[in-house]
Amino acid sequence: MWPCGGRRQRRLGGVALLLVVLWLLLRRFNWSELNPLGLWGRTHGLQTENSEFLLEGMPFRILGGSMHYFRVPREYWEDRMLKMRACGLNTLTTYVPWNLHEKERGKFDFSKNLDLRAFLSLAAKNGLWVILRPGPYICSEWDLGGLPSWLLQDPEMKLRTTYKGFTEAVDAYFDRLMRVVVPFQYKKGGPIIAVQVENEYGSYNKDPNYMNYIKMALLNRGIVEMLMTSDNKNGLSFGLVEGALATVNFQKLEPGLLKYLDTVQKDQPKMVMEYWTGWFDNWGGPHYVFDADEMVNTVESILKTGASINLYMFHGGTNFGFMSGALEADEYKSDVTSYDYDAVLTEAGDYTSKFFKLRQLFSMVIGQPLPLPPMIESKASYGAILLHQYISLWDVLPALVQPIKSEIPVNMENLHLNDSIGQPYGYVLYETVIFGGGHLHSRDHVRDRAQVFVNTVYVGELDYNSVELSIPEGQQGFRQLRLLVENRGRVNYGLGLNEQRKGLIGDIFLNKTPLRNFKIYSLEMKPAFMKSLQHVSGWSSVPDYFVGPAFFRGRLWIEQQPQDTFLKLQGWEKGVVFVNGQNLGRYWKIGPQETLYLPGPWLRRGGNEIVIFEERTAGRIIQSVDIPYLGRTQYVD
Repeated sequence: MWPCGGRRQRRLGGVALLLVVLWLLLRRFNWSELNPLGLWGRTHGLQTENSEFLLEGMPFRILGGSMHYFRVPREYWEDRMLKMRACGLNTLTTYVPWNLHEKERGKFDFSKNLDLRAFLSLAAKNGLWVILRPGPYICSEWDLGGLPSWLLQDPEMKLRTTYKGFTEAVDAYFDRLMRVVVPFQYKKGGPIIAVQVENEYGSYNKDPNYMNYIKMALLNRGIVEMLMTSDNKNGLSFGLVEGALATVNFQKLEPGLLKYLDTVQKDQPKMVMEYWTGWFDNWGGPHYVFDADEMVNTVESILKTGASINLYMFHGGTNFGFMSGALEADEYKSDVTSYDYDAVLTEAGDYTSKFFKLRQLFSMVIGQPLPLPPMIESKASYGAILLHQYISLWDVLPALVQPIKSEIPVNMENLHLNDSIGQPYGYVLYETVIFGGGHLHSRDHVRDRAQVFVNTVYVGELDYNSVELSIPEGQQGFRQLRLLVENRGRVNYGLGLNEQRKGLIGDIFLNKTPLRNFKIYSLEMKPAFMKSLQHVSGWSSVPDYFVGPAFFRGRLWIEQQPQDTFLKLQGWEKGVVFVNGQNLGRYWKIGPQETLYLPGPWLRRGGNEIVIFEERTAGRIIQSVDIPYLGRTQYVD
């Protein structure tokens, strides 16, 4: 018989051998399928070693997808997350929009569809890690790249720099935001494994001290997880900051593109932070699509290099309200309301061929069965909806809007409104008195588009391309000259962010004389305004033909449980649609987008009020259909 000490030594030796075997197995085992609910005793967070990611010391590959909580009705967050898991993804990435969380300076909102805590909790519950992209600048085809417009009240403002006026505002915002974010970090038991420092700063690069300032703003407020940056190839070397892993953004995998990362950081894992699964659309252009097979083949090529990847977008959602951004390269182009993006899921969260092709690919990469895809939500076609009443804008103004009087034109951001933070979105009406006709010239001071009226008679438009109009001579005496100016969306990318003030940004001239003594009416169309509009007197039956600007209203009656639908505005020209007080966004007959997405959770059984603000030519009905029409397609080159 073996003595007791010998048996103990054999037992300890066996345990040690078992631990060694387990350790070797775990080293080979890719933790990419491990989720937040399945990991306890956290110590090391996401790290890098020998050109690979480690999570708790074990190899980990990020298979991510972008979905923005502020573009998706809260009731659908979990559905989209379950579809991420079913596609094979383990990580969710989201931006955080400053201009929604702090609409008015010093007043923060993390409620309802902006409840970031609830969103992060749901991600953890559904087995998704999170890479948070808090900005403060996010780009994302979002108005001013997510920066609040009240920053532009300062005529000297230098956005995305260490200019004091900007950093003071960022500090106050981060003080509040990080109180929400910090408890959800990995090392505190949450799903956040990494945090991005700013966004694509290498393409802006106006202040060599700025990226370090943002990095320290995060660290000093309790961020302890891995930091990352994100840039396209041309901006990569200019967007670096010490202590943050550089990642790259692209759609076409050029030869040597991923190896280029080695020139800016050696022996680090490679990650594509934004692999663009589709593209966004501008008003007046086509609906862009990106070939599914080409996309999946590129994703496979990226994975074969050993790189991690994030699909931008997995689910795009919608630019509800007035929040879509714009481009300004050769000319100004505003983005459409839909952010379908030709992504892996449609705007309404339905599957595409890209989903099933990617699911097959990721299943082979992971080597394990994936969860079954959730059932899709059926869509409703409620048919024709009659807009039976209207009221002219000219009749609404005296009842609901108190004008601001100013000798000179004042841009939207500097109007004394909303506790002195100005008007961020919507329309502004500038009204003055003239005593004759002649030559009206904007000197390119209209941002972005103005309908011009003499009294209530439409005489033309002014915008970036049309800067002059002929004002007809009238009978002797004074007349009202009215300019209804629309903010079509602030530019969200490029070097012109500091020049994104809207409305009339300077003098307008009649016969070379600057116009003076304005009454300025704010038409932001906030919920309180829309609610008051219901009770204003003067609504009338819609005549056979009517030219706006005017508000129209009708009612959609639903007998059963409401479902998602799409509103088609054939016969209408340009405006905004509200359903039960919710701003669905802009429509415009120039396309490409022909339908507006109306989520089922925003409807109710019984009567649903629909209000349309139409700028010019109104129809009599709109159609509720069960299929979206996003316009003529064009493949991304």
